[in-house]
Amino acid sequence: MLKVPDHQVAGHQARNGQLGPLIDDSGRFYKPLQDDDRGSKEVAFYSSFSSNTRVPDHIRRLFPVFHGTQLLEASDGSGLRPHLVLEDVVSTRSHPSVMDIKIGSRTWYPESSEDYIQRCFKKDRETSSLSLGFRISGLQIYGNEESGFWKPERKLVQNLSAADVRVVLKKFVSSDLPVDPNSDPDCSFAASVYGGSTGILAQLLELKAWFEDQTMYHLNSCSVLLVYEKEKLLIGERSDAEVKLIDFAHVTEGKGIIDHNFLGGLCSLIKFISEILTSPDDCTTKACLRDSEKDKEILTSPDECTTKVCLQDSDKNTNHSENGTIEGM
Repeated sequence: MLKVPDHQVAGHQARNGQLGPLIDDSGRFYKPLQDDDRGSKEVAFYSSFSSNTRVPDHIRRLFPVFHGTQLLEASDGSGLRPHLVLEDVVSTRSHPSVMDIKIGSRTWYPESSEDYIQRCFKKDRETSSLSLGFRISGLQIYGNEESGFWKPERKLVQNLSAADVRVVLKKFVSSDLPVDPNSDPDCSFAASVYGGSTGILAQLLELKAWFEDQTMYHLNSCSVLLVYEKEKLLIGERSDAEVKLIDFAHVTEGKGIIDHNFLGGLCSLIKFISEILTSPDDCTTKACLRDSEKDKEILTSPDECTTKVCLQDSDKNTNHSENGTIEGM
């Protein structure tokens, strides 16, 4: 029995007769392959990545488990279609708060067609991608049993300013209801979700360390998914905060070159989250103070991530970008 995912916040959605991903009750996510080379590129990446012995285990766990491909009836009723079979990363969660963040100041790559580059470049300029190195593609935040989820329109969150992005990242880890425009985010859950040795910041720093060395893949137009369970925090349990990388239809070979575009955007996101944790006075509570020396080591070095590493590495990049660096904050 396949069904439409309830907690998908970005990308093509299988609603109203549209083509999109499906899930089952066994914890698997079925993503239809696109007709052009994007589908074959994504299969090729997952096949390569899942069998690549040079990928460390602590990095591999930040990617969905790949279970191959399968022919399934498409959600739009168009007949049988090949689907990627992946881990459903929220299948074990009851009320997950989820944020999809597209990483990189550019979402195109030099081998793309001129038409595709222009379309992507236009969107990168109109959103925060070019200025911040990332953009929020979609999110949902669980409030409580009565209020349910806050799930703003994707067009709204994609056009946020830097100040608005910071507010949304605070709302994501706050106890007050996000739908109240007059409330200041209290960051009550920042320490439990973003901080700690297993929190979101620590996982992003692990990813950053790997991207500072790995030259196998360039993850163009990929997203970082941030997930946690607020309901567990409300009853005193761990948040099970988790980072997952998704969307690999535009991955290209690294050819021995560091992926500065992805690394720069990742560093910018790390800087935003670090500042929330190290500046508790910005929130209405002191919830961001750390409770262990190990946590302090993780949280007191936001400057180690330079936000100006996204220098373009080809003439083609330069021709289409007025600003080859991430401006940062």
